[in-house]
Amino acid sequence: MTPEERAQRCADTMWATDEASQALGMRIVHIAPGAATLTMQVRKHMLNGHGICHGGMIFTLADSAFAFACNTYNQITVAQQNQITYLAPGEADEVLTATAIETARQGRSGTYDVTVTAADGRQIALFRGLSRTITGTHFDEDPT
Repeated sequence: MTPEERAQRCADTMWATDEASQALGMRIVHIAPGAATLTMQVRKHMLNGHGICHGGMIFTLADSAFAFACNTYNQITVAQQNQITYLAPGEADEVLTATAIETARQGRSGTYDVTVTAADGRQIALFRGLSRTITGTHFDEDPT
């Protein structure tokens, strides 16, 4: 199995039970070892009292991209710490894209940077996720 095939199989396995990301209308548009890109359209029920996308929705999109990126090695990996900086508002009906990239992976710890952008190229948020690998795999691999 190639690293790309492993990453895709991990994503498929996780996606099958990821009701939160699915319920928010997220879509996986790219998976590779240590990387993931997800999109989400900002719908009316995602708006806050200012009429812009609620920060929690933006965080959730970034967190989902982070989760898919750090789980591409067929090792169960969870968030250890996350932080986000909001740069611009997400507007109703626009599609936001969260692109997660692995910046470091050593032992059981990883660091991932996620950039959330709008279709017009505006940076909406910058997110950093620290991951921790725990016991278990997404699927059994044949060692041959």
